[in-house]
Amino acid sequence: MELALLYSGGKDSTLAALLLDSFYDVTLVTAHFGITDDWVHARDAADRLGYEFDVVELDEAVAREAAEQMVNDGYPRNGIQQVHEHALERIAELDVAAIADGTRRDDRVPTISRAQAQSLEDRHDVDYLAPLSGFGRRAVDRLVDSTLNVESGPSERITKGDYEAELRAIIADKHGQDTVESVFPDHVQTYVRGLK
Repeated sequence: MELALLYSGGKDSTLAALLLDSFYDVTLVTAHFGITDDWVHARDAADRLGYEFDVVELDEAVAREAAEQMVNDGYPRNGIQQVHEHALERIAELDVAAIADGTRRDDRVPTISRAQAQSLEDRHDVDYLAPLSGFGRRAVDRLVDSTLNVESGPSERITKGDYEAELRAIIADKHGQDTVESVFPDHVQTYVRGLK
């Protein structure tokens, strides 16, 4: 069965791919707005891992609306959630039996409720899977430490293929770098360099 996994090149989405690989023909799919070329980092990670890779283009208006939401809120949560939901909608339109993401049990954002998952499944005739939804951060970190070579560091320094870089670019272009730094809290990102 074909499965499209929303993929950033980070540890969570990579671990999700490894968990699903026994049951599905997994294609790693990166969603982007065409604002930057950061999606290539996810492609490169997928290539190193030996997975099929695809991209889907998202509606740039969604990115601009999400960026303004973040600036107005003073934090990224609602904007990231909005973009993640849009990305899942887009990959659900692919010709696959299932879609998935790397959201964990203790993620604050993004999260997909049972109602949202069921709606995706019903409207697109796909299965939605969140294989890490039963795993806490410590369990994920232990599995990652034993399985993957990972680079970690501040979000603004780590290459990755998620949409955060594009949202940062939109905010910087319209509101300046100081606004980007005030909206996004310091947090650690990961980028997978390969299997151990």
